[in-house]
Amino acid sequence: MVVHQHRRGRAGRAAVAVGLALAVAALSGCGGDAVAGDDGRSAAGGGAGDDGRASGDPAATVRAAADALARTGSAQARTAMEMATGGTRVTIRGEGGVDFKNRMGQLLVMLPDDAKGKAEHRPITELLVPGALYMKNRGAGVPADKWVRVDTTALADGNLVTGGATDPMAAAELLRGAQEVTYVGETEVGGTKVRHYRGTTDIARAAAQASPAVKGALEAAAKGFGKDAVPFDAYLDSEGLLRKVRHRFTYVNDGVIDVSSTTLLYGFGTPVTVVLPAERDIYAGKIAD
Repeated sequence: MVVHQHRRGRAGRAAVAVGLALAVAALSGCGGDAVAGDDGRSAAGGGAGDDGRASGDPAATVRAAADALARTGSAQARTAMEMATGGTRVTIRGEGGVDFKNRMGQLLVMLPDDAKGKAEHRPITELLVPGALYMKNRGAGVPADKWVRVDTTALADGNLVTGGATDPMAAAELLRGAQEVTYVGETEVGGTKVRHYRGTTDIARAAAQASPAVKGALEAAAKGFGKDAVPFDAYLDSEGLLRKVRHRFTYVNDGVIDVSSTTLLYGFGTPVTVVLPAERDIYAGKIAD
């Protein structure tokens, strides 16, 4: 794993204070599984063309992934966020759907079991909309029938790690800052042939090119994490659709925490409906850490 040291400060505090605290607190007694969507195949084999190489500029191909998703409309998604600190790993998983055209999504995020294999927390329902994250079953003193609304443009990580799942829209938009991209080879994801690209992306550069719906959150992340490059692996099909992407973040919060966030996309065109909670159902009280 490539490790980039980021500035100590708001990014780590925001992640712990809002969502990741639930999982980070479990690090002493939980273990993680393989990251969702990792098919385990080597991607160093034959390429997309007769000469074993993908045609065109690899960086330009990856940067265009977000636009391709917007054109296709929607998709189902599975996410996995693996955190490592002090030699211990824990994985948070999510599943749901994303409307890339209307910039909305819904995920059911499952926190890991305790050391005895028992669920410590009910799954968290997350609604993803421009500039905001809604969470239900948040815990930490929030009534079970209430939602928590978080302004993602005020989060120092822009919700790249806070919710326990990187917003699939943000994951794709991050690739707009791709640089130093190399074509690794052809492999398969979910039975579909894909081209594997590896490189780094700069959050500030991505924010400057991002769509309006994600721009504010990525600008916040650029300030919170600093301008260091974020390593990624991206897998695109023959139509340029992003089938899988893995980003590797590092932040400092009472120690270095490495985060590997993977998003798997499939079922393109599947209708996705997101219904926002009524104002009366949004919790306005204090949230305990």
